[in-house]
Amino acid sequence: MSTQTDAAVDSSKQESKRILTGIKPTGIPHLGNYVGAIRPAIQSIQDSDDEAFFFLADYHGIIGCYDPAVIHESTKIIAATWIACGLDPERVTFYRQSDVPEIPELAWILNCSCAKGLMNRAHAYKAAVDINTEKADVDPDQGINMGLFGYPVLMAADILMFNATHVPVGRDQVQHIEMARDIAGTFNHRYKPLFTLPSAVVDEDIPLLTGLDGRKMSKSYGNTIPLFGDPNPQVSPEKQMHKAIMKIVTNSQLPAEPKDPDDSALFEIYKAFATPAEIIDMRDQYAAGIGWGDAKQALFDKINSEIAPFRARYEELMANPKELEEILQMGAEKARRHSRKQLDKTRRAIGIRPLAKLK
Repeated sequence: MSTQTDAAVDSSKQESKRILTGIKPTGIPHLGNYVGAIRPAIQSIQDSDDEAFFFLADYHGIIGCYDPAVIHESTKIIAATWIACGLDPERVTFYRQSDVPEIPELAWILNCSCAKGLMNRAHAYKAAVDINTEKADVDPDQGINMGLFGYPVLMAADILMFNATHVPVGRDQVQHIEMARDIAGTFNHRYKPLFTLPSAVVDEDIPLLTGLDGRKMSKSYGNTIPLFGDPNPQVSPEKQMHKAIMKIVTNSQLPAEPKDPDDSALFEIYKAFATPAEIIDMRDQYAAGIGWGDAKQALFDKINSEIAPFRARYEELMANPKELEEILQMGAEKARRHSRKQLDKTRRAIGIRPLAKLK
């Protein structure tokens, strides 16, 4: 690979940061999403001068979701959730992926210099092929669309369009950042060094919450506690959360029996919301034999004290989608100030430029 210029350097060697976070709009955010992604992402940029880009990855959402109503409503819900939880659209660039048409155009350009073999090694694609090969008389690519196969290229375009230096991801997404680096390096070497090589940021200290049934909290398991509740006019979001917490599975120990907090999903979730002093106090209550009903109520009170102010703002935004749309359009315009310039440089680098200047 050719020597990188200032415009295309390894992000690990840069002091200034440009952080990019994508949020796929499928489903309803739950407490695990809040603790594992939303809260730490917002906190990380509040006391920082780093540039930050947050986007709703709606083109990624349609890879596996074919219900337009779900994509539309989820986009609204997730946009409202991030703003309600404290994301400041004046401080960051908050936009909808589909409002920046330069991104899919860049994805096509990157596709044309990306090796197919690289995509063959993508974890999601390989997992889908493995499922098919376990079946008799089934084509290995049955049911696999090009969106799934080319997902890493679109993700690379999301990142490279803004020359993001740091991309917070879960460990299962690190491969995609490595692929973005590979794709950027190939382009830089073949044409011109335009793209920064991004670095994956994995926070090992972020807790993974246990769900209602003792397994990891996940939509696929159906064991989540919705952050702001499912849209249900019959039951308030606060009551929905209380009801869900009361369903968390516990053992058969009776009140007054000492309990092991480190073997309790209730205590694990409580730690994600409590102060160190409150955690110590709750440990003492477990040792003293707190009843499970009281422990669940204490957990609800602790979570609700943090979430209730956000819930009020969330409900305001959900009732006023025009305000949300204005926020997203403002963000799209900010994003396009970058993307128009980057795409123009990219097009010129590959030979797509005016034949002559016109008067």
